[in-house]
Amino acid sequence: MHPTIQRMTEIVASGEDEKIAEILAPDVKFLPPTYWKTWTGRDAVAAVLGHVGQVFSDFRYRRIIGDGNDWALEFQCKIGDRDAVGVDLITLGENGLIDTFEVVMRPHSSVGALREAMNARVATDARFLKFREALS
Repeated sequence: MHPTIQRMTEIVASGEDEKIAEILAPDVKFLPPTYWKTWTGRDAVAAVLGHVGQVFSDFRYRRIIGDGNDWALEFQCKIGDRDAVGVDLITLGENGLIDTFEVVMRPHSSVGALREAMNARVATDARFLKFREALS
């Protein structure tokens, strides 16, 4: 397994955005399951993933499939009292850091619960005013 993917499995659910930032490329692109916008940049993506790590509970990777720069990591977790499963689709750059991080998830009701929880969290995080302006 690639060292970045190994490190990801150890820290992605921690909610510690400083550790998550270490495995992200400077211009990383994050495509969330909750809406059709792309977050770009290490600071913004690390902040989003840090909050996600605090929203998810009982998170674990069930399967990891990949080689070289392309990886799929199947996970399961809880969002409040809802069960969810999903896949992290990861593309690594030449430097070995994550260039693209796309998440697909089901069921729909769990994705909705994630969106609500994330909106509540980012509403109280001053960093997101700057990040949201960059998305507009």
